[in-house]
Order: sequence, then structure tokens, then C-alpha cells
Amino acid sequence: MSDNRKVVIIGNGVAGITTARHLRKNDSGVEIVVISAESKHFFSRTALMYVYMGHMEFNHIKPYEDWFWKKNRIDLIFDYVEEVDTASKSLKMRAGDSVSYDELVIATGSRPRFFGWPGQDLEGVQGLVTLQDLEKLEKRTPPPLEGNKQGFKAVIAGGGLIGVELSEMLLTRNIPVTALVREKVFWGGVLTAKEGERIGRHMKDHGVDLRLESEIKEINGEDGQVKSVTTTSGNELPCDLVGITTGVMPNIEFLQNTDIEMDKGILVNERLETSVDSIYAVGDCAEIRNPRKGRRGLEPVWYVGRMMGEVLGQRLAGKDVSYLPGPWFNSAKFFDIEYMVYGDIQTEPDENQAHFFWEGDRNKFITIAYHPETKKFQGINTFGIRVRHAYFDRALSKERGVGEVMAGIDKANFDAEFYKKWPEDFKRAFEKETGIELPKSLLKKWMS
Repeated sequence: MSDNRKVVIIGNGVAGITTARHLRKNDSGVEIVVISAESKHFFSRTALMYVYMGHMEFNHIKPYEDWFWKKNRIDLIFDYVEEVDTASKSLKMRAGDSVSYDELVIATGSRPRFFGWPGQDLEGVQGLVTLQDLEKLEKRTPPPLEGNKQGFKAVIAGGGLIGVELSEMLLTRNIPVTALVREKVFWGGVLTAKEGERIGRHMKDHGVDLRLESEIKEINGEDGQVKSVTTTSGNELPCDLVGITTGVMPNIEFLQNTDIEMDKGILVNERLETSVDSIYAVGDCAEIRNPRKGRRGLEPVWYVGRMMGEVLGQRLAGKDVSYLPGPWFNSAKFFDIEYMVYGDIQTEPDENQAHFFWEGDRNKFITIAYHPETKKFQGINTFGIRVRHAYFDRALSKERGVGEVMAGIDKANFDAEFYKKWPEDFKRAFEKETGIELPKSLLKKWMS
């Protein structure tokens, strides 16, 4: 299908590179150009924290050797795109060059969300999204193994996964961390109150000074350097670093003067097409116009970018495929508590959702969501317990009853060798508290 086409991809994160790989896999003749101003080669963004903590080196988090791109005839340009001219199908580069395209893929990812605080431009105020963020953090903070002799201190604004990662990173260098979270519990916009309370407790156990219902009012500086944070309650917290982890937003400012339709992100359909012919968007910067039930338009997570890249790479090679994600899922870690989510679990249940909460040993707990009338299974959050993706993906896709799903939860237990006991305790507690009788046997292997 190549016909001397030239496909240009802006961004070499997981979405852009997966697009390039699948396009080349399915079309040996097309010209592929990848442009990035962040790094010369693709790396695993989720592993940046392990580089800082000394568990890995940067070369270890590059999934492919540097020669991979030349071998697969994927040309790399290390530069920044300043303008997109959709009429002439060309890109204006910061270095002054112009790059033409036949088809354009925008995969520019996301950037930290700042909220216009006074002092947010001071040296020492930063997010943790890009390779440049990691480099700034490395320059700013004391080197490892030196014991933080100068008494370096950090304040982190925002509760969420990036905030947890940054806290863990800094604590490995003995840097005291104060975390400001505006909600009543940690990550209150995502977790239930019981879950947030326990994760907050876990963070405190690991040495984080967690301050709930507290926000930045102003960031104070001296000689251009951050020296403290004033909170909305009037407290002044001395610090040498302010980590902004209040979420991310699509990195699309350079497109403001184009005719590409945007809302929070670049609007695309299930074929990942934008409003302009021959231009596509994938990953954190792409916003699905009409997301499927249980999914959001913007989903800035790693596996979504990878799935979008697979679809678009095949589409650009002529295959008739669309981006049709199944039920929502994700996984992460809160220090040493593994977290997994499948489906839709509201922070506060309403008339269309009921919750069952179970707690086993310390730092092992589960929330089950189901419809109070139909008793259909709606979702699960697990903490400190690994479960199998296929089990809950099938349960949600087939709209199984919660009793049926809970009766077979032994089959979802990924840690069966070490935690054989919890499923039985869990099932007894579920029956007792909800009054829902679990089937004594699975209904003819509904997983098949």
C-alpha cells in the first residue's frame, strides 16, 4: 500500500513508536519519520523512577537497541515541531527546517498540569512526566548515598500515582517529603473513602508527611530559587523542591492555530482520525469523541497509547481495524501495595451502584461494585492482591452477575501459591454482608 507515501509521527513515546513499528511490520515500502525533542530513542516512561532510584540505568529502559530504527528504516529527527501547516502538509521545525508529510500522526503525549500559582516558574518547581523532568530532578536533589547532608526538603502537590512515585523516589535519598492533597482522603477523586484512608496510612507508614485538605496558595522564592510553599490554610513549609503532581494535560499547544478540532485533547473517532484529512492522533493527546461505555475520552495511561498505536499502525498499512477498547482496567503500585482496577467503581456509590468492602491482612483489601437491583457485576479494586485480567475482563464483557463472579473468584487469584486462604474468607464475608447467595458450582464454565 506504500505508493511512495511518507508518514511522519510527532512523538516517540509508546503510542508513536508502536504506530511506527506496526506500520513497518505491515508495509515494507512506506517512508516513516519519527520526530521528538525529548529523546533520541524510545524509552519506557514508566521506568524513569527506577533510574533515579539506582535500580536501572537509562540504557536499561530502552526496549530496543539503537540500531533497531535504522534496520527497520524508521528515520529519527531530534527536533521540536513549532507549527503544523495542514494546507501545505508541512511542519516547521525549531531548527529552521521544514518537513513534509503525506500522512501525519500526532503522538505528543501529555505534560504536568499547573494551575497558575504565584511562583510556579521558580527554579525547583517541576513535574515528573518527561525525561527532561527526570534530568532536572537529578540536578536539583542531593546525589544518592550522600545521606542528604544539607537537609534538602521537598513538598509534593497533588494526590495520585505520580505523587506516590515521586515520594518514593525522593525518600530513597533520605529527602523528607510533605504531600499536600486537597481531598479528605488520598486520591479521593478515584479511590473510595475506605481505600483512600488505607493508602494514606500506608504512605505515612513509609515516611510521607501527608496533609489532607491542604493546597498550595503560593510558592515563595529567593534569587529565583524556591524556598517555601504557603498553603491555603496559611502554613509556610520550607522546601528546596516543589513537585507538581496535580495531573497531566495533553501536550497540544503548538496546534492552537491549526484547523484541527480540539477539546481537552485532539478529537478523534474510533479510526483515530482527526477533523483534518490525513492527520491522526494517538496516546495521551488523543480524545475519543464518543467513548464506549465505561471508558473516558481522555485516558492518559501507557497501555491505552500502546493499543491505539497498534490499531493506527495497521490502519495506515491498509487494514480495516478500529480502536475498540474493552472494559476499563489499570494497575499501579502505592509503595509496596499493588493496585489493580477492572470496570467502573465510583468513589461514592449511588442508586445504580452498591459496594462491598473486604479487608484481609494489613494492606490487603478489595472493593466490589455491583448494581443493587440487577446484581450485575460492575467492577473491582484490589490492593495487595493480584488477580487475573482475563477473568474480570470476561465477567464485565459478558455482564455476569456479581454472585456468579464472586463464586469463581478462586480462578481469578493470581497469587494462589501464597494466598490460598483469602478467597474463601472473602466469599464467606460477601455472602454474609450482602445477602447474595453464591452458586455452589460455576454455571458450566462461564469463562469458556
